[in-house]
Amino acid sequence: MRRERSGLGPDWHVGGELAARYAAGTAAESEAWSLEKHVEACGACAAVVSSAVRAGTETGPLLASIRAAVLERAVQEPRESVGARAYANNGTGPAIGTTVTGAGTSTTNVAGAGTTGVPPRLSRVARVVWAAGPALRGAWLVALVVVVLGAVALSYGAGLGASVRPLLLVTAPVLPLAGVALSYGLHADPLYEIATSTPAGGLRLLLTRAAAVLAVSVPALTLAGAVLPVAAGGPGAAAWLLPGLALTLAALALGSFVGGRRGAAAVGAAWLAFVVAPAAAGGPAGAALMAGASPYFAGPAVQSGWAAGAVACALLLAARRRSFDHLETP
Repeated sequence: MRRERSGLGPDWHVGGELAARYAAGTAAESEAWSLEKHVEACGACAAVVSSAVRAGTETGPLLASIRAAVLERAVQEPRESVGARAYANNGTGPAIGTTVTGAGTSTTNVAGAGTTGVPPRLSRVARVVWAAGPALRGAWLVALVVVVLGAVALSYGAGLGASVRPLLLVTAPVLPLAGVALSYGLHADPLYEIATSTPAGGLRLLLTRAAAVLAVSVPALTLAGAVLPVAAGGPGAAAWLLPGLALTLAALALGSFVGGRRGAAAVGAAWLAFVVAPAAAGGPAGAALMAGASPYFAGPAVQSGWAAGAVACALLLAARRRSFDHLETP
């Protein structure tokens, strides 16, 4: 029996009533977006929706006429021949990215990305960079630069020396969380609804932007930790990497339940309450802060625990991947 749900759970399917409301244009916006995303991966539900749309008194005949016109044009339009492509690649004919038609005219070849002389691999890289754009904009990037440069300036310019290093160590794991929270979601991306409805949206796009955040924050924070004066008895400059990765994955996994911003805020608040505050209780800087922070970073057992936590969060995120196919609720 097909079970119809209007919620945002990952195990729902489209029923006849929802399909009829969608075809009539009376379905709620959140239901319509969820339905359109769901039918990309569910052929049975796509057939239900297609049947409901074709059965409509106005939409059905209109779509049938459009489909017939497209098929007729596809049959009449001559395709580019192998000889024409070879002629174009010799450099003596039309540039790559054009299609030779029977009438001797040329049109843009969408499959060739419409650009002349751009390698396909470079084109894919450009698309990934464009998709990661919102992750590298806004106040988060400015805040990251201020923290990194401020730590170095306080250490050497203000004469605080090794007392700055433990402070950077305990705050570094949560700095990427802000970038992840602000890179994807209803309140972060002006094209969120459109991106979510595409096959490349959802968890795939979220991970792309999260990777862009880590690609910027990891080298910057690690380099800053390496150039700061060494604190006695403290862990190395890269000791925060596994905790930072675990916290980022935890925020993403929790975001599958409560949304990206709430998930990142909850993980960041927990870190500040249970790690930063107890570590700073013995003293705001210097050896006391390092002594309080070291148990969370130093030693193979602690790092192995963070690695296990990261793996567990990654598995939960994979199990909850379908939840990102639906629109966030405000």
